[in-house]
Amino acid sequence: MDKMWSGRFSASASSLLDQFNASIMFDRKLYREDIEGSLAHATMLAKQGILTAEELKDIVNGLNQVMNEIESGEFEWKISDEDLHMGIEKRLTALIGDAGKKLHTARSRNDQVAVDFRRYVLRKNREIVEALKELMGVILDLASKHTETLMPGMTHLQHAQPINFGFHMCAYLSMFKRDIERFESSYERNNISPLGCAALAGTPHNIDRSMSAEILGFSGVSTNCLDTVSDRDFALEILFNISTMMMHISRLSEELVMWSSYEFKFVELSDEYSTGSSIMPQKKNPDVPELLRGKTGRVYGSLMGLLTVMKALPLAYNKDTQEDKEGVFDAVETAEISLEILKEAIKTMQVKEQNMLSACKVGHLSATDLADYLVEKCGIPFREAHFITGKAVAKSEELKIDLSDIELTYLQAIDARIKEDVIPYLSIRNSMNARKSSGGTATVRTQEQIEFFQNFLKA
Repeated sequence: MDKMWSGRFSASASSLLDQFNASIMFDRKLYREDIEGSLAHATMLAKQGILTAEELKDIVNGLNQVMNEIESGEFEWKISDEDLHMGIEKRLTALIGDAGKKLHTARSRNDQVAVDFRRYVLRKNREIVEALKELMGVILDLASKHTETLMPGMTHLQHAQPINFGFHMCAYLSMFKRDIERFESSYERNNISPLGCAALAGTPHNIDRSMSAEILGFSGVSTNCLDTVSDRDFALEILFNISTMMMHISRLSEELVMWSSYEFKFVELSDEYSTGSSIMPQKKNPDVPELLRGKTGRVYGSLMGLLTVMKALPLAYNKDTQEDKEGVFDAVETAEISLEILKEAIKTMQVKEQNMLSACKVGHLSATDLADYLVEKCGIPFREAHFITGKAVAKSEELKIDLSDIELTYLQAIDARIKEDVIPYLSIRNSMNARKSSGGTATVRTQEQIEFFQNFLKA
């Protein structure tokens, strides 16, 4: 009968229950948050006269010793202790005696775990934001070098219009900027303290929740204790934010896989971030972006798992929420290594500018420009201009050339209103730079976008 809660029980828990019920082998990851929470709680209890100064001193010294034992590897984690809270409290009591038993006054494991887990998630929010900013910095450097590097822009995975490679990378910068904003918004919304809510209804002890919240770096205290001890929105939010971020990473990864193939050959991943085949000596496989695509599904699973756990829980705390942590821990670790390895893979890859330019000569990328010419210079209605341009594309196909290389005589045979001033409209580079509306691909607009993202990262 060594359980802290065993007073009303006449028989010991079975070893099978210990194994099934325990979370200590994974929630021990929260040891630092737990000890810091206990230090703040003890400091507040002493200030309110619930602990004596001597008891506070013993608790602080004891908790610091427990922290040292954990970090040195000396601490013994026991499944019989159920969770890290009970394991740490039991060790503290063994070290300092009755003062350790007083630490749990005016709190429950319900608000204790809510504090620990919330602070872990808030910390990881900030760390992921910093990692995202580092990734954005690498992509920004790449984009800055390629504001004039032509490549085919695509819709439906078909060649559509010419763009520059820097503009393409700015699209991903836009995605990652939104990711950062989601993490930051989630941090601000969830930076409130559950400590002092106790089991579900608060406590009769004369505590100061604002004091412990301030010590722990929270911006304030929660409003309703019944909601607070069972709330896992903060965990769902980080899972959703990571899932959305990983979806963006997966989209970029898919393009890296395609671009590094012989069919595209737009980029070459460095040997450091590629692998070979066990049977085909010539192979250089893009395993990094492929794994990033795959790990996206893993993170989605964690999000769906916690949503399913939470969907039918009555108020307030239920043991089901013990299933909240492993998925979050896994998703966070996946996010951290994914951001780091994607950053390094992009930093070390080569961009094949000539291959991109050659690809721009396939697919008649200046077709829309010919239609624009017919509208602007010849006064032809767009629908008719669209039809005439289609005829010009068909003729180019017949001649086995790109529309950008078609001779004036062929165009005039299709429609006599076409004059020599059409030639600049057919230039792939001119076509790219003609798209100079706000947010467009023209080099000058791409440079503006790069400056925008640079300022965002400096803010």
